[in-house]
Amino acid sequence: MLEPPIEPMLAKLTPEIPGEGGWLYEPKWDGFRCIVFFDGSSAYLQSRDSRPLGRYFPEVESGLVAALPGSMVLDGEIVVMGENGLEFETLQLRLHPAASRVQKLAAETPAAFVAFDLLAVGDEDLRGRPFATRREQLEALLGEVGHPVYLTPATDDPATARDWFERFEGAGFDGVIAKPKDGPYQPGVRAMAKIKHLREADCVVGGFRWAKDQEHRAVGSLLLGLYDDDGILHLVGHTSSFKAKEKRELVELLTPYRTDDESVSFGQGRSPGGPSRWNQGKDTSWERVRPELVCEVTFDYLQGPRFRHAATFRRWRTDKPPRDCTFDQLEATVPFELRQVFAAK
Repeated sequence: MLEPPIEPMLAKLTPEIPGEGGWLYEPKWDGFRCIVFFDGSSAYLQSRDSRPLGRYFPEVESGLVAALPGSMVLDGEIVVMGENGLEFETLQLRLHPAASRVQKLAAETPAAFVAFDLLAVGDEDLRGRPFATRREQLEALLGEVGHPVYLTPATDDPATARDWFERFEGAGFDGVIAKPKDGPYQPGVRAMAKIKHLREADCVVGGFRWAKDQEHRAVGSLLLGLYDDDGILHLVGHTSSFKAKEKRELVELLTPYRTDDESVSFGQGRSPGGPSRWNQGKDTSWERVRPELVCEVTFDYLQGPRFRHAATFRRWRTDKPPRDCTFDQLEATVPFELRQVFAAK
C-alpha cells in the first residue's frame, strides 16, 4: 500500500472551461484538501502540506474506518456542509489546539470527506492509470458507502460544467475543475485546470487604513461594507489594489469624509475590530469615514458574510446611493445536485 506523504496533484488557473475533447469536470469544493490512507483498520488523514489532519477531525477519521470497504488511498476534500452551502469559516474553527474543543466542535459541526480521486486499492498503485479509469473504480467502490464519505459529481459534458459554474456560485463552491480523462495522477504537478468565479459587488466605503509607515501620506486599504435588512452597515472586506500614486491621491479624496462619530460607519454592525490570534503583531487601527462613498469591486467568493480574500477595486459608483448597497446582491441558493450529494445518505 502507498505510504504517506504524497504530494497532491494541483490545478493551474485557467480563464475558461475547456471544451469537448477528453475532459472530466467537477465542482471545485471549498474545504481542506486531504489525502486519506486507509489500511483496512485505521485511517490517516494528510493535509495538502503533508501534515496530519486526523486530530482535528476525529469524527471523519473514525467515520472513514467504519465506512470504507477495504484498504485504499483517496484524494479529496474535508468540508462542512450547512443549510446555505459549504461553511469554510466553520471548518477553519476546527483547527484548534485543545482536544476538548475539537471534540465539542466535532459534535456540533461535523465534517465530511468528499472523494474525487482514487490513488491506490490495496497494494495496487493506480496513479499511472488514466483518470477516467480511476474515476470508474472510485464510483464502483464508493457508490454504496455511507456518511461521512461522499463522491463528488462529475461530467464529461462542458455544457453541464458551465451550468454548474453559474448555478453553484454562492454555495461555497468557487468554480470548476477540469481533468484530462487520459491523465495519470502527477503529485505536485499542476496537471488539472481550475476555473474560478469572479463576482462583482457595489460596496460602501466605511473606513480605511493607512499604508504602512505612511500615515497621513498614503492610504493602504479601503474598508468595505454592506447594509443588512435592518439598515445596519456591516464590514464585508477590504480592497488595497491601488498603485502608489493612487494611494496618495486617496488621502485627499477621503479627508472630507473622515469622522470621529462612532455611531456611523460600522457603529452597530460588524466592524474591523482589533487584534486577534490571526493578526498578532499587525497594526489593526483604522480611520472612520461617513458612509457616503460607493465603489464597485470584484471578488472571488464569500466566507460566511465576508469576502474570503481582498477584493479588487474597479471604479467609483457616484451614481449609486449607499443605502442600495445591500447583501441582497450576494444571495444565492444551494443547487439541487449538491444537496443531493449529502441528502442521499
